[in-house]
Amino acid sequence: MIAHIKGLLQKKSTNAIIVDNSGIGYEVITPLSTFYALPEEDKEVSLHIYTHVREDAFILFGFMTELEKRIFKLLISVSGIGPKLAINILSGIGPEELLEAISSGDVAKLQSIPGVGKKTAERLVLELKDKAIKVRGDTEFQHSMATTRADKGILNDALSALLNLGYPSKAANSAVDRACSTMKEVTLEGLIKKALRLLA
Repeated sequence: MIAHIKGLLQKKSTNAIIVDNSGIGYEVITPLSTFYALPEEDKEVSLHIYTHVREDAFILFGFMTELEKRIFKLLISVSGIGPKLAINILSGIGPEELLEAISSGDVAKLQSIPGVGKKTAERLVLELKDKAIKVRGDTEFQHSMATTRADKGILNDALSALLNLGYPSKAANSAVDRACSTMKEVTLEGLIKKALRLLA
């Protein structure tokens, strides 16, 4: 099974990307959270991979962070949720927000994700609540450190810029948090660009 890919980003689109590794182009499906964190084409990219094998297909799903991959694997363990819906869920809400919604039993928030109905939202909470709480505990310190490394002044400036552009406070906050969680090095310009893409 392929667990990791590092190579040149040959082509990217919201449907799938192609990573060239030693002359072989691997098609990889990614959630939007990963897509917006990708470099430009012809730049090096490194992705955590989940290999999904079916009788008629061999499909690679790629994630910028180990946390996204971990959540993806939790999602597809739920009855009735396949890889495609799991990718849609990760595309519709940030990893931290998703874990918080599941661990707190926030069915309404889960239902707001495209493709997730009431029964699916209830199933997510029922089957993953305890696991989500554990994952949040495991990643809480790492996330806290990432936020500390990001100059809080940059976060506030990015939020202010979005508010000045007319975006609602709640949506702007969410976009800034999600953008920040996918960036290895946070800069004001980069943060605003990624947040705007999430809001588009």
